[in-house]
Amino acid sequence: MYGTNTAIEGLSMGTDSGTKAAKSRADRVPASDSRTYARSRLSNGADMFLADVDGRSREARRYRDVFADLVAHLGGPDYASESRKHLAKRATALIVWCETIEARLAAGDDLDVGQFTTATNTLRRLLLDLGLDPAQRDVTPSLSEYLAQRAGEATA
Repeated sequence: MYGTNTAIEGLSMGTDSGTKAAKSRADRVPASDSRTYARSRLSNGADMFLADVDGRSREARRYRDVFADLVAHLGGPDYASESRKHLAKRATALIVWCETIEARLAAGDDLDVGQFTTATNTLRRLLLDLGLDPAQRDVTPSLSEYLAQRAGEATA
């Protein structure tokens, strides 16, 4: 019901006396059972795709290249948030799909204009959400770097 606080699977949604406070992961997971909560190969970056995909295919190689370029555009893997990386994956899939359709069109095949237009417009919106301008990096040297640089200039 609206306005009531409820707890879902150990996570507190409010401060009612009837709900338990959220527990940390360490409190919920016994050390002996840590395998159950291990990160997937996709989450830890060991795999690019959830399903078994031959990463040597032309499309898989292109997917990896485009995704790496988009993540670099977002400031790099350490700077881009997980949600932005997920958007980048969706945009990457649409980019590779559109390129494949464009290659078929260039080879003389027919094009489903509605499907292609929908994909292109969706891609445009995703890219706008990600930001068309590259992320700005802070190139200001740290205090120690600045002092070292100044000391080097003074001795030269």
